[in-house]
Amino acid sequence: MADPSLAQRLAHIDARVAQAARAVGRAPEEITRIVVTKFHAADLVTDLYDLGVRDVGENRQQEFSAKAELVGPRDGLRWHFIGQAQTKKARAIRAAASVVHSVDREKLADALDRAGEGMPDLDVLLQVNLTDDPARGGVAPGGLERLAEHVEACETLTLRGVMAVAPLGAEPAPAFAALADLAERVRMIAPQATWMSAGMTADFAEAIAAGATHLRIGSAITGPRPDRG
Repeated sequence: MADPSLAQRLAHIDARVAQAARAVGRAPEEITRIVVTKFHAADLVTDLYDLGVRDVGENRQQEFSAKAELVGPRDGLRWHFIGQAQTKKARAIRAAASVVHSVDREKLADALDRAGEGMPDLDVLLQVNLTDDPARGGVAPGGLERLAEHVEACETLTLRGVMAVAPLGAEPAPAFAALADLAERVRMIAPQATWMSAGMTADFAEAIAAGATHLRIGSAITGPRPDRG
């Protein structure tokens, strides 16, 4: 049986998401809440599933693959890979993922595409770097449309939209507004790319106001991450 406090945290976040959506004239049902279970045991995913959660996220391939295998097939359960991906791990990611949020270069798109032979098409999002730091994950805004065109040409990938993380130490609202403008540019290339993955615990209200369709929320629901040391 799930920890009662887990159910309480989940309900609290869902209530806040619904309130933020209604405050800007949006229906809460438009928004997908992804629970990020990084560093937690696979049992937590099972507990979340029993509470009605159907979208979970991971950002490290090894943990992602192991956890998906331990949990096993569950009706309606969708695994979102949200971390930086290495091309050499594309096959392992593809084997477990329902959605990959972090496609940021053509080589990664090609690796995921090649790994999909004989498999259902994979939903992907283009991660955009909203900072001036090239070391941060994501394609630079100036290269976004070229990457979108490339992904659209991949036979086993379906381009669903864009993803970004708000810059550290900056107000998130302007960053998410910029992402919404970039999402419009992607939709000119791929009309089905209507998803916008943005917003975490501290800034999901601003993300919702900017049009986010997918939120990535971790410890506010899962509780503190276990000690890895």
